[in-house]
Amino acid sequence: MATQLAVILNGIESWYYSGKIIIDLKSIVVDEMCAVSALISIGIVMGKTNPVHLILIAMLEVSGFVLNKWLLRTLLRVQLPNSIMQLHIFGTLFGLVLTWMLYRTESERQFEKEKSDCKMGLFSMLGSICLWIFWPSFNSALVKDGALGRKLQAVCSTYLALAVSAVTAAAVSVLSSPRGKLNLIHMQSCILAGGVAVGVSMTAVRQPWEAMAIGFTAAIVSTIGVRYLKIHMLLAFQCHDTCAVLSTHGLPSLLGWVAHLLLQLKDCADHTMAIRFTVFHICTLLLTIALSLSMGIITGLLVKSNFWRPPQDKKCFDDQAYWEFPHLAVRK
Repeated sequence: MATQLAVILNGIESWYYSGKIIIDLKSIVVDEMCAVSALISIGIVMGKTNPVHLILIAMLEVSGFVLNKWLLRTLLRVQLPNSIMQLHIFGTLFGLVLTWMLYRTESERQFEKEKSDCKMGLFSMLGSICLWIFWPSFNSALVKDGALGRKLQAVCSTYLALAVSAVTAAAVSVLSSPRGKLNLIHMQSCILAGGVAVGVSMTAVRQPWEAMAIGFTAAIVSTIGVRYLKIHMLLAFQCHDTCAVLSTHGLPSLLGWVAHLLLQLKDCADHTMAIRFTVFHICTLLLTIALSLSMGIITGLLVKSNFWRPPQDKKCFDDQAYWEFPHLAVRK
């Protein structure tokens, strides 16, 4: 549903000028990426919402992200790949504001069914591996393949960042464990941190070492965040982040934003142009933050209503209320 809404919203401009919504492979990729922003936010509120909530969240967030993309391209002349890759920052902040507004006191004691087992962990790890494999295609899909082979460069840079982040995440997981053991949750989340960070800074990465340095730093920040930041966000700010999205997408994407700025300044010889680009780059971030927080507050006010019948605390993280399980059915 989020993708179909993105098709319509992204096609409004072409419909206004030509009377038809033009759909091609590039537009479908853009629409899919707009829907990804909603998936990121849903990972934060997962288990504490019902299916109707998820539909409302997806519809409103996709609308907000398409608006953000249009404003960045219209007001600040941001290139399409750069405006689309703001989805990590937009989705994370939107979800954090939303979970803050939907806060439940039960989350401090951990919900009764908020737990994982071996089967769930293995399936989640399989999903992370699939994402790891396809992430270079995700980052390079909208890069124009010019004479310098920018698309291939984007693929290679993403792979190098992912490879380094996977090794680094494993090392930091072992070093931060009292028993010196790997943590499967760390591996599920943090092996992708390099791909997130280098995706945000993709247009500025020129050398392999730059991609590897970004992946290395992103994995350290992400792994430490998953281990320590989730509980502190809950106790200090009353933000219950179900899937540790802040550490998986939020912090690496902000790191990528900083890396993009530093790499551009490194290659800029004109001080006046450097100052202008810095101001421009900061405005891009501030606009994304402002719109994501605003849309998160609006969505939270709407979703918070008892009209949508939010699940009770004892029913949170329970799929049986919305799905049929034949092996659990009571036979008369």
